[in-house]
Formats: sequence, C-alpha cells, structure tokens
Amino acid sequence: MSRIKILTIVFAVTSVGLAYYLYYSINTTIQETKRVATMEAAIIDQLKLIREAELGYKAVYGRYTSNWDSLLHFVDSGYFYITQRTETVITLDYGADSTTVQIDTLGRVLVLDSLYGAHKYANFNLTELPYVPGITPKVKFLIWADAIKKANLLVSAVEVWNPSPIDPDRDEDSDINIKKPLRFGSRTNITTAGNWE
Repeated sequence: MSRIKILTIVFAVTSVGLAYYLYYSINTTIQETKRVATMEAAIIDQLKLIREAELGYKAVYGRYTSNWDSLLHFVDSGYFYITQRTETVITLDYGADSTTVQIDTLGRVLVLDSLYGAHKYANFNLTELPYVPGITPKVKFLIWADAIKKANLLVSAVEVWNPSPIDPDRDEDSDINIKKPLRFGSRTNITTAGNWE
C-alpha cells in the first residue's frame, strides 16, 4: 500500500472523528440550552403563582409574609371579601362638602378558588407551591418579607428567589439583576416585578 493511500485513510478517519466530535459537542450544548430554558420557564411559572399568593395575602393583611405555613394556610382556607363602597357628598350651607362613605360586605370567596381555580389552573397543586420545580431532592423557594423605609414611610416589601439556579451563569453575587437566580420583588424597592420581566 502506498504512502498516499495510508495518509488518505488516516485523514479520512480523523475527519470523521472530528466531525462526530463537533456534532456531539454542538448538539450537547443545544440540548443543554433547551433543558435550561424549559426548566427556567417552569420556575418562572411557579414564581408567578407565588407572587399571586403574596399579593392576595397583602391585600387581606396589609403586609407580605415570609412564612410558608402562613401563606399556604391563607391560600387553602382564607377568603377574599366582596365589598361595595358608596359615597354620599352633601354640600353644606357654607359651601364645603361633607362626605360619608359606607362599605357593605356582599359576600366572600375562597382564596384558592379566586386565585387558582380550575378555570385558570387545571393542574394546580397547593402542596407543591413552595418547591422549585424540576429539582431533586426538593428545594423550597426562599422568601424574605419585611417593612422597609421609603420616603420616610414604612412599606411592606417582599422578595422570593430560587436558591438553586439551573443556569450555571446565574450568580447571586452578580451586579446585574437579570444574571441573578430567578426571583421577584426586592429588599430595597417597592416592587413585585420578576428579574425575567
């Protein structure tokens, strides 16, 4: 066998090996990117559900909670009250207005039915609400809720975040909010926006 044939065979085998290696590397990266995107979409959906519960809790109690048991109990057995507000304005003899406000309670609806009813979320499972989806063993989202001072007023603030980021590029110490683990709310601002929005 001539030297040219041997070199041709060696180059052909090397080319096939390199082509397979490149295909495998690119395909693995694409599959991992898809996996991370799918898992982060599920985490974002779960954070949106938690945000709805926290906003409902604040509407009823005037503050957010950092206690999972309190939040789950509120969603499971709490009520939203349906009220009607009526204002009556009477002009007094000297030109000023006197306003009376009457608030009537018309009924109530369960928080669970209002926020997570079958018409909105057919597969909602309250026991899974605190847990980051797709992670084994189960990991709970972390919650921080407290009063912060803004413009010389104490206001309620909340932050909920994933302590086990799926994306290896997400870092808690990052200065860029969208590069931190998925979260909503803030410890320093009055917001319930998510860092994915």
